Amino acid sequence: MSEVIIVGGGIIGLLTARELVQSGAQVRLLEQSTLGQEASWAGGGIVSPLYPWTYSDPVTALASWAQDYYPELVSRLYQETGINAELNACGLLMLDAPDEDDALRWAETHNKSMQRYPGADIQAMEPNLTAHPQQGLWMPYVGNVRNPRLLKALIASLQQSPLFSVETHSRVVGFEPSRGERLQVQAKQGKSAKQVVFEADRVVVCSGAWTRQLLESVGVEIPVVPVRGQMLLFEARPGLINHIILRQGKYLIPRLDGHIVVGSTLEHTGFEKATTADARALLLQHAYSMVSALKEVPVVAHWSGLRPGSPAGIPYIGLLPGWRNLYVNAGHFRNGLVLAPASARLMADIVLGRDLIVDPTPYDPAVDRSSEPMH
Repeated sequence: MSEVIIVGGGIIGLLTARELVQSGAQVRLLEQSTLGQEASWAGGGIVSPLYPWTYSDPVTALASWAQDYYPELVSRLYQETGINAELNACGLLMLDAPDEDDALRWAETHNKSMQRYPGADIQAMEPNLTAHPQQGLWMPYVGNVRNPRLLKALIASLQQSPLFSVETHSRVVGFEPSRGERLQVQAKQGKSAKQVVFEADRVVVCSGAWTRQLLESVGVEIPVVPVRGQMLLFEARPGLINHIILRQGKYLIPRLDGHIVVGSTLEHTGFEKATTADARALLLQHAYSMVSALKEVPVVAHWSGLRPGSPAGIPYIGLLPGWRNLYVNAGHFRNGLVLAPASARLMADIVLGRDLIVDPTPYDPAVDRSSEPMH
């Protein structure tokens, strides 16, 4: 039986663990804090890249596979745990799409449903909309999930398996080859920073925004940087909006309970995760400009997370150069939740030597993408 250590307990690490456990591998997950936090918990939950035609084919390939798989994943997790991740197939209205003709060509090429709607039709779909667009794009296939519920369901499902174990508050600090072809993972555990060593046949680093720091310790450069995103939650009544609304890079997301999420900022502030009054004001301005009725709705939460920014937004998935059993699955930037099921399946395929769901070449950590812009 193959033994695998996964470093990082966000959506990428948890789904990678699920894929490996379901294939019969013994998995130990090491998390520096608690499971299912950081960017995975903080995201809006839209199951699509924003303005998807502006992304590269490698991102589209993973997103398309994951979008097809999400209904099955959410259903299976509900059957296994009784926890509903609340996949809401509400569709997305894009009020200011740049290059609409390019968007429609992309949709036709990739067999995605997308239509151009006049402003009157959009207003009929969203009567409380105050942005009054002349026209927009409608993407009926786009939905959203409740990130915290999805993470809770994944954790509960994994904890049912005798093949899975977890060590929280375990900060990994290094890796060393061990006997045979095994690998030692060095960690500091708990408040006392007690030094502990774990060992496995293979190790997969799924550390999100912290990946670069960790892998620098073994001389591997993976250009993943933290990018802060801040979000607000309105305690709205059901039906105030019925679809995801996207305008000027900001979005409103209706939850099944009626609450509305507004996001998000893109801030290069290093590992500073505090929320700010400026971001709150900016998000309120965008929300009110789309639906002025939100001025009468209380804001009940304001939070932030650190996304793992990467060149072109293409994640690194595969074997690290110079190693025979150390892998990485990180750098998903704004699309961690979107790409997670496909990234986890591809990572498991690579680790276990199975047929691959997509061509792995674009995600190869050995490919130098440092000159490409962050997306």
